Amino acid sequence: MNYDDRQHLVYARARALTPDRLTEWLHVFARHAPERRPLAVLDLGSGTGRFTPALAAEFGGPVWGVEPSDHMRAVAEQHGDHPGVTYLAGSATEIPLPDDSCDLVLLFLVLHHVRDHHAAAAEVARVLRPGGRVLIRSLFPDRMPELPWYSYFPGARLIDEQVFPRLDPLLVTFAGAGLRFVTVERVQERIADSLADYENRLKLRGSSTFERLTELEIIEGFDAIEAAVRAERQPRQVEEESDLLVLEKG
Repeated sequence: MNYDDRQHLVYARARALTPDRLTEWLHVFARHAPERRPLAVLDLGSGTGRFTPALAAEFGGPVWGVEPSDHMRAVAEQHGDHPGVTYLAGSATEIPLPDDSCDLVLLFLVLHHVRDHHAAAAEVARVLRPGGRVLIRSLFPDRMPELPWYSYFPGARLIDEQVFPRLDPLLVTFAGAGLRFVTVERVQERIADSLADYENRLKLRGSSTFERLTELEIIEGFDAIEAAVRAERQPRQVEEESDLLVLEKG
């Protein structure tokens, strides 16, 4: 996915986190992170830096935001500045950090963009210290949740089932790099306060899945959600489920 083309222009707004949602995710991360503090953290595929400064504040150590897209990284440097954060050009298969330099590695909606999972697993294991942990927020087709927007864009589910990695083969790949399975947690979060708010966020097309839908599917999907918004008599919160996979280096 070429985030330098269009996605960098809309991603920060489309994927914006409220302070409450950011705090909730930080609590989830902290629950699975090594107990010692401070922690050196790698935000791998940091995008526009929506988590990166908060990771520095939460864990107290240096945080590196590694991102291959020049334009996404530029947005992060402009809006996600923090004295404990350094943004670097790099990728999951070419991490510009020394061996054994990190206590925690976060991949938040990143792994489905990585073509070579074996190379990525080896690189993550290389930069991680013994006892360090990897947190992978993703969808896994073998335990795919029913995301709200699938009701309006059914083709999106089919695409996600093809694009996102299956859990079992992924565990085998990372185990081969010395990263053992700890747990996988189903996380539920409120992503919009109403269906109308949810529609407005979707219209920014911040999900890369939109790039794989046809224009007809997109038009029909927004027609369907607009009809649902008109029929909504009382605003209701929109919630979404996803998985957080936790791995540890022995």
